[in-house]
Amino acid sequence: MKRRIIAGLSAAVIALSMSGCVDQHPEETKSKAADSTRSVTEEQRLVATSPAVAAICDKLELDLVGVCQSNVSTIPSRYDDATQIGMAMSPDVEIVKSLDPDWVLSPSTLQGDLQPKYAGIGVKSAFLNLKSVDGMYQSIDDLGELFGRQEQAGKLIAEYNDFMKEYESENEGKDSPKVLVLMGLPGSYIIATESSYVGSLVKLAGGENVYGDGDGKEFLNVNTEDMKLKEPDVILRCAHALPEDVVEMFNEEFATNDIWKHFEAVENGRVYDLSYEYFGMSANFSYPQALEELQPLLYPEGADEK
Repeated sequence: MKRRIIAGLSAAVIALSMSGCVDQHPEETKSKAADSTRSVTEEQRLVATSPAVAAICDKLELDLVGVCQSNVSTIPSRYDDATQIGMAMSPDVEIVKSLDPDWVLSPSTLQGDLQPKYAGIGVKSAFLNLKSVDGMYQSIDDLGELFGRQEQAGKLIAEYNDFMKEYESENEGKDSPKVLVLMGLPGSYIIATESSYVGSLVKLAGGENVYGDGDGKEFLNVNTEDMKLKEPDVILRCAHALPEDVVEMFNEEFATNDIWKHFEAVENGRVYDLSYEYFGMSANFSYPQALEELQPLLYPEGADEK
């Protein structure tokens, strides 16, 4: 039976429970894995279809029989000998099937596209909530329970809690800047809300997204006139892919579209391009570096004050 558990973002220190955030789909399967008697105490045959998921598996000391390819992210060396199953957005399901996995692990943002494909080849799937740091750690808790890695998961969660206890007071008492987050693709861009990973980082840092949580939508299509009405204090620009091309696209857009020069953030020189390394589509273990990068952008004066 399908088990769906959704978790939201919490800026406070998380108190993890068994409610978790891994959406499991142990569908009936035609592969040998359907008759597998392997328990959580035995090594499972696992496939990770995104770099972020592979990094989590590495931290949990889980072996993989299959892993995605990536042109922009580094896959942990632990998986150098694992079979490559294609890119994260479009894994080769025939290769996945040939590996006879017990579970295929993917980010929940791709669930709508990938779950039917996994069901079609008869393999079990689990989708991790990587839309926020909080969601990532709750997914880690779930995977620890599912694959007998409670000790490793507990250590990671304790480290996160310790980090949050120290960080949550970083901007206490400071005014929250209003922030517009633009997610760029070559040739176009959309709005990133608090429901996206980048948006969740801005919220953790104390920024107020001018489009809020987007009613649960990660991204919105909005015209520049509406953005101007929001009058953000800060404009952050990030890339979905091909970061160099996206920066060039943004520079041209801001130089040729006359409306941008009327934004107070542009007039005040508070338009920033975020590092692609830290501000991707999925939560990862670089969030401390991402928050450190955001600090002087959101709080240019007194950023080091506690």
